[in-house]
Amino acid sequence: MNRITSSILLILTLFVACKGGRKGPDVSGINITLTTLRFEKDFFAIDTTNPGPGLLALQQKYPGFSADFFANILGIPPQASESDKLFAVRQFIHDYRPVKEVADKTIGDMSKVEKEVRTGLQYLKFYFPEYKAPGKLITFIGPMDAYAEGATGGYGDIITTDALGVGLQLHLGAQSTYYTSEIGQRLYPTYISRRFEPNAIVVNCMKNIIDDMIQVTNDPSLLGIMVDKGKRLYLLDQLLPDAADSVKTGYTSEQLKGAFANEGLIWNFFVENNLVYETDPQKIKSFVGEGPKTDELGDGSPGYISLFTGRQIVRAYMDKFPKTTMKELLALDAKKVLTGSAYKPK
Repeated sequence: MNRITSSILLILTLFVACKGGRKGPDVSGINITLTTLRFEKDFFAIDTTNPGPGLLALQQKYPGFSADFFANILGIPPQASESDKLFAVRQFIHDYRPVKEVADKTIGDMSKVEKEVRTGLQYLKFYFPEYKAPGKLITFIGPMDAYAEGATGGYGDIITTDALGVGLQLHLGAQSTYYTSEIGQRLYPTYISRRFEPNAIVVNCMKNIIDDMIQVTNDPSLLGIMVDKGKRLYLLDQLLPDAADSVKTGYTSEQLKGAFANEGLIWNFFVENNLVYETDPQKIKSFVGEGPKTDELGDGSPGYISLFTGRQIVRAYMDKFPKTTMKELLALDAKKVLTGSAYKPK
């Protein structure tokens, strides 16, 4: 394979504006019900010398979420004895109280986050009025390794039937020693932990909703995967038009500038190496998953380059067919999107 050298991908002399797509609708009149609940505050307030009453009160206040938290986040089996459950709760509170204290200082009040999530839900309601969005925003602190892969990246935030769950342990700031330590880097290398900022909370909430709405593509080709991811990021742009592109993609600002400046070279690489319709997972894996860079594209490239190229293809299609609704876009075949977009970046 030919290689795009790091020097090419690091050409940053050209300022590239983020082309965010169409002007957003006025959603100020759309009513959204959203309540923020601080599960971690109630959880860490439990008296560990006599945790039974505190746990009962927690289950009464958070009937659905508490069950998810203990079983799926803390990993306490439902069949565990009461003594084993109490031991696990005591141990977790003891071990993670320092994390909770850092979260209190780093994140503090959630009013700004709630406002931004509410705005995202207003846009969501505009485009998808039939979708039943969660009515609660619940913050919690889980284990440091509570991390799951979404369709456009991984994070420690979740979605339940009635709530958006925010795992504060993975929003302590990229420079937190919990991530920069040797143990932290083994769990989350810098290319992942740099995203563990408070400003990623809203983006992750909307990504969880998008993943809940959209089934993963059954098209195994690089094009199918790219367009699937591109649709998700394009929709994310519509729901959060003011969010930073670096937060939405997970790239650094330098990687974004390099990708925009060399968009044509990146696409030509896929075309010239017959990768656009390639379905062999081993041949396309470096383009469709997390990484510090895309090896074939050089040191200055971002990992997960399919996010960038996929969104650019979708943006090109929507520029040509601006009357296409979000529902219509999501239903389009990847080949039709590429053909209709006439995507040939220079």
